[in-house]
Amino acid sequence: MTDVKMTEDLNGVHIHFVGIKGTGMCALVEIFFHKGAIITGSDVSERFYTDERLEKLGIKPQGFSENNITDDIQYVVYSSAYKLDVNPDLIAAVKKNIPCLLYTEALGLYSSFAYSCGVSGVHGKTSTSGITGTILKELPLPSQTLSGSVIKSFGDACTYTSPLMNQNEEKKAGEKSIFVAETCEYQRHFMKFHPEKIILTSVEPDHQDYYPTYEDIRDAFVDYACLMPSGGDLIYCADDKGACEVSKIVSEKRSDINMIPYGTMADGVYKLSFLGVTKGPSGEENKFNISGLGDFALKVPGKHEVLDACAAVVLCARLLEKYGKNPSDFINEIRTGLLNFAGGKRRSEIVGEFKNKNGRSVVVIDDYGHHPTAVKTTLAGFKEFYKGRKLIVDFMSHTYSRTQALLTEFAGSFEVADKVILHKIYSSARENPKDFSITGRTLFEETRKNKPDTDSVVYFEEILDALDYAEKEVNAPLDSKYPDGYLFVTMGAGDNWKLGKALLEKN
Repeated sequence: MTDVKMTEDLNGVHIHFVGIKGTGMCALVEIFFHKGAIITGSDVSERFYTDERLEKLGIKPQGFSENNITDDIQYVVYSSAYKLDVNPDLIAAVKKNIPCLLYTEALGLYSSFAYSCGVSGVHGKTSTSGITGTILKELPLPSQTLSGSVIKSFGDACTYTSPLMNQNEEKKAGEKSIFVAETCEYQRHFMKFHPEKIILTSVEPDHQDYYPTYEDIRDAFVDYACLMPSGGDLIYCADDKGACEVSKIVSEKRSDINMIPYGTMADGVYKLSFLGVTKGPSGEENKFNISGLGDFALKVPGKHEVLDACAAVVLCARLLEKYGKNPSDFINEIRTGLLNFAGGKRRSEIVGEFKNKNGRSVVVIDDYGHHPTAVKTTLAGFKEFYKGRKLIVDFMSHTYSRTQALLTEFAGSFEVADKVILHKIYSSARENPKDFSITGRTLFEETRKNKPDTDSVVYFEEILDALDYAEKEVNAPLDSKYPDGYLFVTMGAGDNWKLGKALLEKN
């Protein structure tokens, strides 16, 4: 851990962000900006969706240059994608002895000033943090929420800040303000955070370049949970085997931490029951019940999203109790928050809809799912939510190490899809493709083994090479079991979202 200290009062403090367009970085910029900090930043010239958000804050990123580092800068926050001895901004900052903090270190320092709650897990962090913040908008609690994507219900921002934060409500309550943040397990980044409560959605093998075995990643989550002080809450998914195993180990190590299970397998007050998808006033809704709190609904598809919503409700209920309020008195506010949640950028995001040549509807969705469990559960959710649509999925696997370690699982994750389009592997800067024998075609061949109709799985090395095929497929005649048209989904952590965009532009 860095020994750099940061002041709690950021009013007038000049902070320079290197890699400012990153989603997490942009979210931290928003929080520091609203705390009164003076923000500058640098990044590549390519335009990202975060550019629009930065522009709304009046921040114009500059190209990397030592000239960006002026004498009035008090802190530099940088993305792990950039190195202190390579990036010109960082080299200049080191020469000037300006404190340099990794994003995770700056986030961790900020969390030490608040009553902080970490949202963690291999899957579901962004949705869970986004839903939590959307509920907190309806509650009389001084809070801030940081999510790993732009959340529509935050006002197309990555963060939400309660108006009560500016009214010293926390002083009246004799408590710190609440800070809820998505916290990442990669390279144990979440160990910089200062959690009082933790949501744990799931634990299973991932990031094989850093966690070679399941036990490695499991133990990281155990260590993270053990950062909590006495009386902390581990709110864990009882439906997830890995999360249950972590909770068991933590309870053996720390009997002073509260184990709070949620989900369909949970005993007690937070047992979840799925009530199915029904037509609501403004479209389909995922209905569910939490035994101790009542019935709720969500407008986004998938049982996995309902599980995330359940976790968010539990955290908000525990926070209300922490602030001396009865959660039962705020059920209507919680329901409103859940219905207001409309997803996040690249998280089951509807990017457009058009009529094909036959006048049939084609809905185009983009989703960030890049682990086989996330792929499988998300597609199952789409299939249930959009029952009357033919499902075409374009998937681009991310990292050679993950694809190689989970090849069988990936190949079996497209079971509910009617058509599957696959591409080359989207590499990571952390890997050398020459070190691996696996390719995108390997995944293609394995996936075909799981599909009786071999024509239902196709391969295009480059993304846009699939455009003509996609155009042909969404214009093909439909039989009676698809009365509503097509659902075309681009999925993965790569840049195959460009195919969905090109398909929309062509129509």
